[in-house]
Amino acid sequence: MVDTRQLGRQPGSMRTVSRIVTLPEAFTTAMASVPEGQEIELDLRLEAVMEGVLVTGTVTGRLTAECSRCLEPLSEELEAGFQELYRYADDEDGTASAGEEDADDEDEDYYLEGDLLDLEPVVRDAVVLALPLSPLCEPDCPGLCSECGVKLAEAGPDHGHGDGVDPRWEALRSIADDPGRK
Repeated sequence: MVDTRQLGRQPGSMRTVSRIVTLPEAFTTAMASVPEGQEIELDLRLEAVMEGVLVTGTVTGRLTAECSRCLEPLSEELEAGFQELYRYADDEDGTASAGEEDADDEDEDYYLEGDLLDLEPVVRDAVVLALPLSPLCEPDCPGLCSECGVKLAEAGPDHGHGDGVDPRWEALRSIADDPGRK
């Protein structure tokens, strides 16, 4: 939660905020994650506008993953940017209300909770979208051998497995070698 009281509600006022936050839960995709308990850094710019508070920011942290080709563990820096408008609450009790024309957009809008911004859903979305879908330890990682599972980067150029014929086809090979056989 970020307090916006110092910003005020005067359109045009601006404030910057930097925070280091510990994640209460992991932000993950199938192959990469920013683990639970990891610290992330938030650099925020809060701007008061007519409709609410415009938040522009970057989140920086460290992701962990496995290479999608060779399964080598890796860890690297992650940086994600985001921008979101938090609307002022319309009612006196601090809750948001939507008119008929805004009913479809109500689920997509974020609202201030009093003078506080809940950045967790926005930060989570930005981080998860920035995680790599197929992380690689090196851009030209050759992966694993499909026969024995050894890392091809370590196997060397002479790595091979015989003639490459599947033993299940060996009976057909004997027929091909002797076409007159019945």
